Order: sequence, then C-alpha cells, then structure tokens
Amino acid sequence: MSIDDESPAFLHQKVSAGASQLLLPWIEQLLNAAKINLSSLDAIAIGVGPGAFTGVRLGLASVQGLAVATKLPVLPVISLDAISAELIKEPAFLAAAPKRFLVAIDARMNEVYWAHYETTPSGLPMRLGEVALTSPENIVLDDIEFVAGSAINEYGDRLFARSKNVFLKTQLDPEISISALGVLACAKVSWCAGLAQDIHQLEPVYVRNKVAFTAEERKQANI
Repeated sequence: MSIDDESPAFLHQKVSAGASQLLLPWIEQLLNAAKINLSSLDAIAIGVGPGAFTGVRLGLASVQGLAVATKLPVLPVISLDAISAELIKEPAFLAAAPKRFLVAIDARMNEVYWAHYETTPSGLPMRLGEVALTSPENIVLDDIEFVAGSAINEYGDRLFARSKNVFLKTQLDPEISISALGVLACAKVSWCAGLAQDIHQLEPVYVRNKVAFTAEERKQANI
C-alpha cells in the first residue's frame, strides 16, 4: 500500500495453501495500521497473470469484490512486468548492467512464460512484445545479457538450448519472483499515464487456456 510519499507498507509471505483465508485479513491489517479506509485510496493494483491459475483467480476475485464495494478503479499489472520492476534493483543485475534481459517463469506442463525487456535511462524496463509461452528449448535468447526467473532452476540447461553465449552465474537470478512491490511500481506508472480501468474491464492474462494434462496425456508423457 502506497500513501503519498511514505514508504510502501506491504506483507509478503509464501503460502502453499490457505491464501484465500489470509488475503483479506492482510489487507485489513495494512489499512488499520495506516488508519485509513479502503475507499479513501485512489485505485487498487492487481497482478493479472500469467501465473498459477488458482492464484490469479483468487487475486482477481478479491479485487473485484473490493473495487465494486468501494467504486475504486483498478490497475492491472502483468506478472513478468512486476518481476522486471524488482529485478532492476537487485545488486547482481546492477553489477551486470545489461541492456536487454529476459524474465522466464515456470508455466508448468513443461512450458515457460517469458518476455524480453530493455532497460531505459530512467524508470521501469520496457517490455519488447507480448509475453510468450513455449517449451524451454524454444526461448529466444538473441542479444540477451541477463536471465531471471523461476524457469532457471526448473529447467536448467534446457532454457539455454538456443543460446550462442554461455551465461555466467553473475548473469542469472533464479530466485526472484513476483512481489507486491513490483506490482506497485508498475501500477504507479500506469496511474500517472491515466491507465486505470473500471473493475468491469478487468480480465486475467492466462496466455494458455489449457491448465492441466488429461490422464492419458500424463501417461504418454511419463509425468
């Protein structure tokens, strides 16, 4: 939560289950600590995917209820954009000083969500094109100088099958993931650009419509 020029207040915790029971109490906790009502905010930022199907749906459903109740606009943020917004602050990234970089996250089902980014003189990185969904071997690494995201640990060398260059450990960040601060950074830019939306326009970004293998497909793939 960001109020005027104060440092953002946020809660970040990895949970394997029960997120639906924690989200709204966390929001109430932050609002109580700031001594404000939700309706006094300008807008609600929300990560719209791509990512885990359940997580994306939970976030959108919660925001729909809050935004409708308070008549607040929403600021949708692509998950990979949010990751890039946090990545540019990381020491390893700053030391490498790449011009173009890649964010790649595990999409399950033997595939990866990925996108190219280009650093800018000031502000957030610029995404070059749409978020793609491919097998790890089909990721395009032309002119890429830094790679970040969960796909590194999940797929290892398969991720770099098309790379002509060898990436050093100093050019990789396998641990970074989406966070509220990354979503907030992107949402602030969207707010200043007048890109807030009515809640009825909000849609998830799945990239993939198929969310699971059938039993027969799992058998054939030995999954």
